Amino acid sequence: TSNQTKLTAENEPNLINTDLDEHQKKEIRKLIHTFPDVFNEQAGRTKKLQHRINLVPDAQANNSPPFRYAPARKQIIEENLKDMLDQGIISPSTSPWASPVILAPKKDGTLRFCVDYRKLNSVTIRDAYPIPRIDDTLDSLQEAKFVSTLDLRSGYWQVEMDKNSREKTAFVTHKGLFEFNVMPFGLTNAPATFQRLMDIVLAGLKWQCCLVYIDDVVIFSPTFEQHIVDLEKVFQALQSANLTLKASKCQFCRREMRYLGHIITQNGIKPDPDLIKSVTNFPQP
Repeated sequence: TSNQTKLTAENEPNLINTDLDEHQKKEIRKLIHTFPDVFNEQAGRTKKLQHRINLVPDAQANNSPPFRYAPARKQIIEENLKDMLDQGIISPSTSPWASPVILAPKKDGTLRFCVDYRKLNSVTIRDAYPIPRIDDTLDSLQEAKFVSTLDLRSGYWQVEMDKNSREKTAFVTHKGLFEFNVMPFGLTNAPATFQRLMDIVLAGLKWQCCLVYIDDVVIFSPTFEQHIVDLEKVFQALQSANLTLKASKCQFCRREMRYLGHIITQNGIKPDPDLIKSVTNFPQP
């Protein structure tokens, strides 16, 4: 499809380990090109499950007024709204619910459009689906010689909202009221739903050749040849679930990589020094 991610001389070194020999790089390239639906510039939309919001008895719809923002920030909100409307992520709403929008700073200094769902979350029944323990996940990687990490494109947005739950996701802006057609970030049970989805999609592969921590997928293998086989199995599973990856955030066949706050190497696993530094430099209360 025309939306397939193209491998270029600029982006390839970030994706594929430059230490691989030419034959190995060719194998990875071939594999990526075999799955154009998975490496797509648009977020997929899975049919495997939907996200439902179940409320505690007697929960009342809460509606908050929109937060006040300076003109420059209003413009950021408007750009996000247009983008999400164009992609079918949100729709105009007539819901009795209304959560406010917040603009949260990202690492690169830009602002992320978020909805403050704290009031909705306070009346939502918790989903107790288990998220894997990080130490169990890391234990499985001790023997790995080849490791790849995958990043799902706008992961949560690849899950549809249950029709009856959409109105509860409504958020208010100076441009009006909108609701999500897909699962937004910030809902208390979104991580549990996404973990459940990935466990369904990668059933049979989990703990064998891949691990999933919410939307972080890692594939590990003892040899390069086996790694190609394992990657192909994972891509097939993602394709059949209509899930897409963001190629620029994926890393293939690394001998060393960051994962869940640690650095995984062929000689073992150690804490990520950047993370230690940021904790050490955290201001004293």
